Amino acid sequence: MTRQYSLCGNRWDAETYRVGVLREVAGRGGSAYVHDVLAVGDLVGLGGPRNNFPLVPASRYLFVAGGIGITPLLPMVHQAELLGADWTLVYGGRTRGSMAFLDELAVHGERVHVVPQDECGLIDLPRWLGAPDPATKVYCCGPGPLLDAVERICAAWPPFALRTERFVAREQGAPSRTTPFDVELARTGGTVTVPPDLSVLEALGKAGVEVLSSCRQGLCGTCETDVLAGLPEHRDSILDDAERAAGDCMFVCVSRSLGDRLVLDL
Repeated sequence: MTRQYSLCGNRWDAETYRVGVLREVAGRGGSAYVHDVLAVGDLVGLGGPRNNFPLVPASRYLFVAGGIGITPLLPMVHQAELLGADWTLVYGGRTRGSMAFLDELAVHGERVHVVPQDECGLIDLPRWLGAPDPATKVYCCGPGPLLDAVERICAAWPPFALRTERFVAREQGAPSRTTPFDVELARTGGTVTVPPDLSVLEALGKAGVEVLSSCRQGLCGTCETDVLAGLPEHRDSILDDAERAAGDCMFVCVSRSLGDRLVLDL
C-alpha cells in the first residue's frame, strides 16, 4: 500500500516530516490504515519528497484551501510570512470542527479568512478572484469542485497566475486514439506495443520494463518519463498548458500517444 501525502511541517527541519491525513470512509484504505492501525513506534517506508506544487516568487499571494487541501498550503503560508510577502489565505471546510490547523493559523490574524460551510456557505470566490491582479499568484488545493470553480474564474487572469494541486484526478473523456501504438525505448532499444485496454505503464510492466509508480491516476508525478519523440496525449492532473504543449515528458500511468509511435527515455 503506497500513498502520497503533502508535507505540512517545518520545511527547515530535515529530520521530521509532518502530514495531515483525513480519514476517508469511502477511500481505498490508506487513510483508514493510518487512523486505525498505524501506532507510535511502527516503521513505515517512504520515498521522496518531490514537489509538483512549487511556490514561485511573487509580490502577493492568495491561497485558497478546501478541507484537507490546507496541508500543502501551510508551508507556503509560513514561507510567505518569512519573506515578508503580502499574502491572504481563504480556508473553507464543512464545519469549523472539521478544519485542521486552525489554532496554528490563528497567529496570522486577519490574513486568514476561515469559511466553515455550515456557518458561512461556500467560499465567495468572485469576491476574492473577481479582479485579476498581475502581481498576485493564486494557489489552490482542495476538492475537485472547488478547483474547477477557481480555474473557471481564473481563466480571465494572466497566464500562470493560478497553480493548483489535486487530490482526486480530473475527469477525463475517452482517449483520442483507440488503436494500438508503439513505444520505443531509447536506452534499451526495445519496442513495446500498447493496446487500447492497457496503460503505457501496464504495457511496459508486462514487457518487463519497470517504471516506478504510485497513484496510477496522474496525480503524484512518480512515473514521470521523458519523451524524446512523438506526441503524447496528456491525461494527467499535474502539467500546466505550457508543459503540455512542450510535449517533452509524460506520466505513463494515464497518458497515451496521439500518433503511431512514442520514443521514451527508458
